[in-house]
Amino acid sequence: MTGVESVLVVGAGAMGSQIALVAALAGCDVALHDVDVDVLARAERQLRDRMAQQIVKGRRTPEEVGQAFARLRFAAELDPVTDVDLVIEAVVEKVDVKRQLFADLDRRCPERTVLASNSSSFVPSAMASATMRPDRFCNLHFFNPALVMRCVEVVRGPATSEATMAAAVGFVERIGKQPVVLDREIPGFVANRILNAVRDEAIRLLEGGYATVEAIDTACRTALGYPMGPFELMDLTGIDIGYLTKQARYDETGDPADAPSATVRMLVAAGHLGRKTGRGFYTYENDEQGDD
Repeated sequence: MTGVESVLVVGAGAMGSQIALVAALAGCDVALHDVDVDVLARAERQLRDRMAQQIVKGRRTPEEVGQAFARLRFAAELDPVTDVDLVIEAVVEKVDVKRQLFADLDRRCPERTVLASNSSSFVPSAMASATMRPDRFCNLHFFNPALVMRCVEVVRGPATSEATMAAAVGFVERIGKQPVVLDREIPGFVANRILNAVRDEAIRLLEGGYATVEAIDTACRTALGYPMGPFELMDLTGIDIGYLTKQARYDETGDPADAPSATVRMLVAAGHLGRKTGRGFYTYENDEQGDD
């Protein structure tokens, strides 16, 4: 495989829909699939709204946005859209769901197709073993918001071939992102392992009564130069995503240090998941995430 021209993104949530648009803006033919037609409709509406804002701000031209949407299909059925060079999975962070999906994609897609997961919770081997093509499997971990964040972690599994890694890195570079290659798999990869250590310490400080959410975020911004504090970032990316990541790690290791904190468990149980629900560690007037 020498290059990626056609892409299927499975899962039309915030991450999947933005990954699909990034690829379409870079000139790829893209299908965005979700079994829920309402989720697909919302994804299209939100992407068009974002691009309209970009046009108003002079960051995109109407021509390039129109061409991108002409290359982007919204598909509720998989069969017509599986003849692609690359599949990127962006569904719920549950390994059984992902494994079932990849087993299905393995049967449907041509031999040339590379299968990739956007997950940082599960390493390639945890999902590739559900397929007959572990040599054509890797993780492509985008960061939220995918339209803005440049880093994409490209993670090699034990059986991932050099050709697959070259195709994956080439795709990341083509769409204008910065590939960060991991030659061995490890849960959380690079950025999130470092970030999770900061988040865990921030929550320990909060639960210990040492400082407020606002004070901890302010210290990280003004003393450490972070663009946003750890609690602001958890609200942006989704508290449930962090919860599922930690829970999956705890299920694997049994180490209490890997378990979600009491505070995060309480917020998830209450449905306070951050910006997307209007309330998390902070309260928001709406659930729109900016892309500046």
